[in-house]
Amino acid sequence: PYIVINTTENHFWLYNAKSQMVYEGSCSTGSQTVLDNGVKQWMFKTPKGVRKIISKVKNPVWTKPDWAFIEEGLPVPGPRHPSRYEPGVLGDYSLHIGDGYMLHGTIYQRFLGMPVTHGCVRLGDKELEMVFKTLVVGSKVFVY
Repeated sequence: PYIVINTTENHFWLYNAKSQMVYEGSCSTGSQTVLDNGVKQWMFKTPKGVRKIISKVKNPVWTKPDWAFIEEGLPVPGPRHPSRYEPGVLGDYSLHIGDGYMLHGTIYQRFLGMPVTHGCVRLGDKELEMVFKTLVVGSKVFVY
């Protein structure tokens, strides 16, 4: 099984092990915006190319990176500070594709289909569950 993600149209196609399309739908990908705090710069884009599912997690907890605090105008805490860990914002599942990028859910369902993420691919609840159940560790993720 594999998934194809179009970052221009914020659309995806899910294929089973027989290369049959089993679902297509909207997703959200990188906003293409830049955050600059004068010391470091972050570009929020979804990386294109071929990746693979490295791991799958049920009930994931988001570990907030430095940019999330800077974006909110907050001081950046130490690497293991409790404020780094935020349950519930990634949906019921996450699928890791490397370099901190994931396919995951969102609490902002109304923005699906729009380029609003920090680089991850956000899916609706129903779509996320289907993707999680269809893809396996090692499944290819084609992003263009």
